[in-house]
Amino acid sequence: MVTYADTSFLFSLYGNDVNTPRALKWIKAHRVPLVLTVLNDFELGNALRFAEFRKGIAAGEAALFWAQFEADRASGRLVIQICNLADVVDQAKRLSATYTLTRGHRGFDILHVASALVLETKVFLTFDGNQKKLAVAEGLQAPLEAG
Repeated sequence: MVTYADTSFLFSLYGNDVNTPRALKWIKAHRVPLVLTVLNDFELGNALRFAEFRKGIAAGEAALFWAQFEADRASGRLVIQICNLADVVDQAKRLSATYTLTRGHRGFDILHVASALVLETKVFLTFDGNQKKLAVAEGLQAPLEAG
């Protein structure tokens, strides 16, 4: 089953937050490659650096966590899928018009769900409760509970 990992899941997996134990448990129980886009690649790198800037993780940990992420990419555990940005944005516009006024979704959350839909994934991993609602509304399985 094709599984898309949102940045909240990836940060928990490679960073250090309240959901890290749950992310590690999920990964150990499901030996499937995680599908990502260049949006995840950008957003995770920025989130790690921002966490270090804000002292949420120790000095030097952003680079260490990023190296672990890169090692998993090199091993095939994480797969960056290339998708047409125009298709993702078209899907994101539809999602925004359909759901944002009634459910209050953020732009990057919508872009990740749109990416998962364009890539025709079936499972969407996120620890963001509102984003999970959007993914489920669009027919994706979102097995994790928000922490």
